[in-house]
Amino acid sequence: MFSKIMRQGHMYVALFLTPWMLMYALSTVGMNHHDLFRNFYNGEISKFVVERELPYTRTFNKSDSLTFVGREIVKDLGLDGGHSAHLGKDGKIVVHRSHPISPRRITYDPARKTVLVEKEVFRTMNFLTRLHTRVGYSARYGINSAWAASVDLSVLATFFWIFSGFWLWWELKRTRRFGALFSVAGLALFGLFVFVN
Repeated sequence: MFSKIMRQGHMYVALFLTPWMLMYALSTVGMNHHDLFRNFYNGEISKFVVERELPYTRTFNKSDSLTFVGREIVKDLGLDGGHSAHLGKDGKIVVHRSHPISPRRITYDPARKTVLVEKEVFRTMNFLTRLHTRVGYSARYGINSAWAASVDLSVLATFFWIFSGFWLWWELKRTRRFGALFSVAGLALFGLFVFVN
């Protein structure tokens, strides 16, 4: 009975993990061959185009944090969601509105009282990399927490996948010798990459 649970569990977990494994595998190809993809896009792997520029007369106090200012700007523009803000050139505040498919760069110029909203041109590798590096729980944005929970669930499923794989290997006596060989070879190669520079 336990063996049947392990076999079926191994199969169903593999089916569940398919989108996450594909995403992490393909995004890692992009990270590992970054220069190749940069050349494919003529050096512009991240390209922004102007979406809109409009007056923005709201003022902020010097004591207001960048976190507060960034949050208010995205709310005022109807773009509330995950974001980060930093101080740019000439006192401008740049807010990066994160989004897997269409992230935006918002530049607030307090001197001119304008905001410039730029949308990133879709690039498959950038999309996959954003998914790969999207982490953390956010009490403010439920979708971020849901994504983080799904990643945690995928991690737990991966541990089960590994355990059930070892169980299936040990259960089939005829595979023990070659299974041990592959296990030792994988561990040795991993150790080589970790400890040899």
